[in-house]
Amino acid sequence: MADADSPSSNTAEAGGSPVVMAVAWLWVAVPFLYGLYQLAEKSSKLFE
Repeated sequence: MADADSPSSNTAEAGGSPVVMAVAWLWVAVPFLYGLYQLAEKSSKLFE
């Protein structure tokens, strides 16, 4: 009997392979990091 919280069952239930998960994380992380960069760049001008 397999545990419902095991990592292998969570990956299968989450809907995909590790490649799909990596692409999904990049799809979110890249614009987020770019937004943080833009925020830091523009907010630094407030403190000059």
